[in-house]
Amino acid sequence: MASLLRLPSLLSPSKPLLRRRLPAARLASPAASRGQASAAAGAAAPEAAETRGGDREGQVTPRSVDFNAWYTDVIAAAELADYGPVRGTMVIRPYGYAIWEAIQDYLNVKFKETGHSNMYFPQFIPYSFIEKEASHVEGFSPELALVTIGGGKELEEKLVVRPTSETIVNHMFTKWIQSYRDLPLMINQWANVTRWEMRTKPFIRTLEFLWQEGHTAHATLEEAEKEAMQMIDVYTKFAYEQAAIPVIPGRKSRVETFAGANQTYTIEAMMGDKKALQAGTSHNLGQNFSRAFGTQFMDENGQIEHVWQTSWAISTRFVGGIIMTHGDDAGLMLPPRIAPIQVIIVPIWKKGDEKAAVLEAVDSVQKILKESGIRVKVDDSELRTPGWKFNHYEMKGIPVRIEIGPRDVTNKSVVVSRRDVPGKQGKEFGVSMDPSILVNHIKGRLEDIQASLLQKAITFRDSNIVDVSSYGQLKEAIAEGKWARGPWSASDADELKVKEETSATIRCYPFEQPEGSKKCFMTGNPAEEVAIFAKSY
Repeated sequence: MASLLRLPSLLSPSKPLLRRRLPAARLASPAASRGQASAAAGAAAPEAAETRGGDREGQVTPRSVDFNAWYTDVIAAAELADYGPVRGTMVIRPYGYAIWEAIQDYLNVKFKETGHSNMYFPQFIPYSFIEKEASHVEGFSPELALVTIGGGKELEEKLVVRPTSETIVNHMFTKWIQSYRDLPLMINQWANVTRWEMRTKPFIRTLEFLWQEGHTAHATLEEAEKEAMQMIDVYTKFAYEQAAIPVIPGRKSRVETFAGANQTYTIEAMMGDKKALQAGTSHNLGQNFSRAFGTQFMDENGQIEHVWQTSWAISTRFVGGIIMTHGDDAGLMLPPRIAPIQVIIVPIWKKGDEKAAVLEAVDSVQKILKESGIRVKVDDSELRTPGWKFNHYEMKGIPVRIEIGPRDVTNKSVVVSRRDVPGKQGKEFGVSMDPSILVNHIKGRLEDIQASLLQKAITFRDSNIVDVSSYGQLKEAIAEGKWARGPWSASDADELKVKEETSATIRCYPFEQPEGSKKCFMTGNPAEEVAIFAKSY
């Protein structure tokens, strides 16, 4: 049977995470039964826009007051996820899953472009498989969920619920690989994973999560290394170009290397509270698993060799990274390229005889944008006020809002608002409804928002990384909540000392390294590389 350990809830004892119920939304006034309640008859008037910010419902804890409470409030209010009936699990709601689908859509294309094929492996793995690779079982043993009874009977061998798939992949690779002609073998699977986490946080660390895991087998170490680096580059480009998260790619220390790998490469992201998030990893597994499982091939000279392997993964924790990188006190803020909805259109009318003309214009604008490839939604419901809708879609992080009222219909124009620029500064009045003008304008604004979010995140990251030349300076930087970057050639024991005394770990040795001679800030000995230390999730 499954392990009976009780996991800590996703909810903190003092602040019930995701249990928080938002204030009930106000219904529209009785007058709205004949039209739609509005603070203004036409969206074009600046003075009217001043009165549309009402209906501040479902507010969240300010980030500056309590970042963790803010994070979980946003997840609840933006309808991204809810808590599951089993402690430590979460239910990903449609809007949250749509963000994950956007991640899948991009990565699937890149995986296939680089020669990988999707497939699927069982989630139940014989425990004996896990035991075959010593460091692997040591690394994962505390997190394993085991099945000992099936069909009402004691199983002859207990089964592990998939924590990762290197072992079962190797079992199958051993069957499929016989000759150098079978190499390289490059596959990926989209799957769920179970790890018995004791400290949980929605999207970031849960008992079960979703991910993709790539697995490849090669004839040489050089090919495996090239693959591992290629995939961390794919992740880096995704983070920058799609998620607008300026990750730092680099190599993990020996202490932080994946159990069973020779090298682990990572992309490290700085969250809004300045903690680091390991957002994706790529591992050069060497021959560790192929030797444990006997995964061999005959090379071109007739010699029997063990294959060289890699594995690499990104999970739903990336959704949490997007929330914590870009969100603000008004809620979620999504980069346009991964936003399930890029534009929300809110029609506004005050009198019943204005409704038909407004909705006709709204339908026309929606059609124009949709045909141009923009992901657009119309909210023409009459049970909510425009002010409520504005706040609701700001909470959901939709990049652009278009308002259309009677005056806009007369002027053949719309009002455009940017999610990333609050208030009047983010509003544009009198944007023409002419198809070519409107489409170019909206596409331009979406690209502006994408670039702005990335630049803002880069500025925040760079202003919170401190270069240090002594252990004292590192302690000071970490105490201030910042990242510390400095030359490092000290021992694993010294690295663990830093972790014990500061709670900071080596996030990575960045691929981009400063030139010139360096001295380790811990020992004073020569150092070839600088390392980045930070507290992390």
